[in-house]
Amino acid sequence: MICKTPAISLRDLVVRFRDFTAVDHLSMDVAAGQLFGFLGPNGAGKTTTIRVLTGSQQPTSGHVEVGGYRIPHHFDRAKQIFGFVPDTENHIDEFTGRENLELFADLYEVPHRRIDELLERMELSEAQHIRAADYSKGMRRKLLICREILHSPQVLYLDEPTANLDAHSTRLVRELLRELASDGTTVFLTTHNMEEVEQICDQVAILCRGKLVDLDTPAAFVSRHAERFVDAQFERDGQVVREEISMDDAAGRNRLSDIVRSEPCLTMHSREFNFQDAFLKITGEQFD
Repeated sequence: MICKTPAISLRDLVVRFRDFTAVDHLSMDVAAGQLFGFLGPNGAGKTTTIRVLTGSQQPTSGHVEVGGYRIPHHFDRAKQIFGFVPDTENHIDEFTGRENLELFADLYEVPHRRIDELLERMELSEAQHIRAADYSKGMRRKLLICREILHSPQVLYLDEPTANLDAHSTRLVRELLRELASDGTTVFLTTHNMEEVEQICDQVAILCRGKLVDLDTPAAFVSRHAERFVDAQFERDGQVVREEISMDDAAGRNRLSDIVRSEPCLTMHSREFNFQDAFLKITGEQFD
């Protein structure tokens, strides 16, 4: 997909490790202010791509830009405009939550009032003077998110952003990500939580074996790949029989009609097709 003013631009990105190709001619653009999901099964090349974008992995070939800065050539400039929330926290455990944020605020030359705003937003104000070592997993996660948005980055990368969070904190983080995107931040996330993708992402790219296999909105994925089934339970010769009947072909529809006419039907309901079903169908086809 080509955007007019991409915040992230990849052209024929290739990353090889000896004879293994982790990323295979990946091309895509991510628009500014977009909440973008970057998905794929284990080993698809997601982590390697993010490592290239965040400067910890050299590409074998291809063209990579973040915020208009070429990577790795102008990485020193690019790193000033992004934040990165990895899947594991790396706080200074002997520092309090606030001291951790103060350290990075000073590095970013950000006023300390920004710390107060984020601690309150992430409901960490009461715990700000507790050592990070004594934080719960969820609190450590929220502290890391606070740290990586202190400088109001143009691009925010997140790996499993709501891992270890309870339902309330998950909603809090999702609302924050929507607000950031609404204010112009490009939010680029990877997750295995398909419900999260369906709820918050504007667009989704799916990788398999290092290749981009599909890119669309979550709703469009579901619409294009939906399979319609009816689960019917009916009585036959004193036994309860269950059938899964496809509504996508004439034989299935005729079968359902026959059951309704001739069998004592006990229950019948349609099966919902969601983004997780679409994801499994797309990635499963790649490995068949």
